[in-house]
This record gives sequence, structure tokens and C-alpha cells, in this order.
Amino acid sequence: MQIIFLGVGEALDAKQPNTSILVLPDNQQQNGQILLDCGFTTPHQYFKLHSSPEELDLVWISHFHGDHFLGVPLLILRFWEMNRQNPLTIVGQNGIADKISQALELAYPGLQNRLGFPLVFKEISPEAPLQINTIEWQTAFNEHSQPCLSLRLNQDDRSLFYSGDGRPTPATLLLAAGCDIIIHEAYRFQEDTPGHGSIAGCIDFAKKAGVKRLALLHIQHADRLQFMPEIHKMVNQLDTIEILLPESGDILEI
Repeated sequence: MQIIFLGVGEALDAKQPNTSILVLPDNQQQNGQILLDCGFTTPHQYFKLHSSPEELDLVWISHFHGDHFLGVPLLILRFWEMNRQNPLTIVGQNGIADKISQALELAYPGLQNRLGFPLVFKEISPEAPLQINTIEWQTAFNEHSQPCLSLRLNQDDRSLFYSGDGRPTPATLLLAAGCDIIIHEAYRFQEDTPGHGSIAGCIDFAKKAGVKRLALLHIQHADRLQFMPEIHKMVNQLDTIEILLPESGDILEI
């Protein structure tokens, strides 16, 4: 399973694209590509790497903040322009179909009725996981200003956890336990911000989950500018967990 960090920034970061991860599972012919969140900047980041309109099969939306889902209309518009034929599946919490349809109609009125490919919507909840092809999808709510689902993807003996936005909860800790990698938003270095994670909090979360690999992203833009040397020093002092501070375009194998 390969992970490509299309973006690692938060909504207001002018230098870092919005947080978005492209997952390339094993046996892509059966499973396709999975895009985790699709904010304002994500479509351009995606099409820097991929020229085919048919490779992306699934889009995951963790929550309905613009930097995590308002890139979907542009993604769909580009696929329409490129004459996509294959269905595009969009997975998210209750209301996903209405939210995407409303956003699409606001951005490009009438486009949904002109598409040459189907949009397939699948709702998921902590009580109702999904099995899509060979991948198991499980979720849990974290603590955020909008309801936000953290996601665990399991394929054979490999698994990843993606937080979306939000502070860890007991439910997300159970969800993350024992996975190969945690990808978590770490909005602040030291300051406590309601509804968001912190560097120290994410490290503690990974330790409690028994996970040896942690990728920190969605760092607040002012903290990224001011504190990155201190953040690197902090994470480099730890030898029990491999802590990654990925940049946009970085690729990881699990």
C-alpha cells in the first residue's frame, strides 16, 4: 500500500496545499485509487501526478469544512471535461450526497445532470462499516467543530488511520489501535486549541494506540513558520516512534 501526501497544510496556509492523501492499495486493478479529503487545492495537486480520468475510484470526505470537501466540484468538472466514463464513488457521513450535490450545483449549475459518468454515494458510520472490494472501512468520531469521522482502512495485514480534523477521542483511540501508521492533524505545537490536535497530544495518542509510525500534518500556518525547528527537535528526540513531518508530494510505503 502506497501513500502520497498531495497536501499537508491547513485551510489558511498560503504555502502548503490543503491536507489530502492519495492511497494506492495493493491490487489497484480491483481496488483503484482512494483520495482522502478533497479541499480547495486538491484537484490541481492530483492532476499534477495523474493524467487519466479513470484512475481515481473513491473519494473519502471526513467532514464538511471547505478545505476538506469543496474541491470535489472542480475534481468532477475536470473528469467531465476529460470524458470520464467510470463511476466515481464518494464515501462519507450521513448527508454526503446532499452536501456534494449542493456544492456541485453552487459551483457549476447543472453540471451533475450533464455528467457522462455516475456519482455513487456511500454513507458510513461507526456502527455501519463498509467493505469496498478488498478494503475494510471503519470510522469513529473525533472532537471537532463540525462532526468529523476518523477513518481506518484495512487491507490484508496492513492498515492506516487518518484523523481528518479533530482532537483524539477514546473512540478514535480504539480505532487506531495497532495500525501500521497514524496520519493525524497536529494543528498546534504547544497551544491548546479546542477541536484540534497538538504535536504532543498526537505523540501521546500514537503511544497509547501502540503504533510505531506517526505522520503529523495540518500544522497551523503561523506555527509552521515560527516553530518548525523546535518541532523537528522535539520529534527527533523520540526513539520509540518513527515520527514523520511530510511535505506535499512525499510518498510512503506501508
